[in-house]
Amino acid sequence: MPGDDMQPVPVPIDGTLDLHTYQPREVQELLGDYIAECRSSGIHEIRIIHGKGTGALRRTVHAALEKLPAVASFRLADESGGAWGATLVRLQP
Repeated sequence: MPGDDMQPVPVPIDGTLDLHTYQPREVQELLGDYIAECRSSGIHEIRIIHGKGTGALRRTVHAALEKLPAVASFRLADESGGAWGATLVRLQP
């Protein structure tokens, strides 16, 4: 079937993950993989952009972050970092 052999899309490991192009069902696995790559690259503070919208994606992100042992803490960004459209995450060293 078309689309069954889709290749993974490389995501830059730079401390900012923009989820606008991802489906909610992809978020949990993506977050775990991205966080692991950030930690192995020495990045321990990241920003996840989920957008403001209805808040559904933000809740999905926060629920996933709560389950990841590599996450030390997280909070919504301030006005300069995207406000409630982004979440700042501090990772375990």
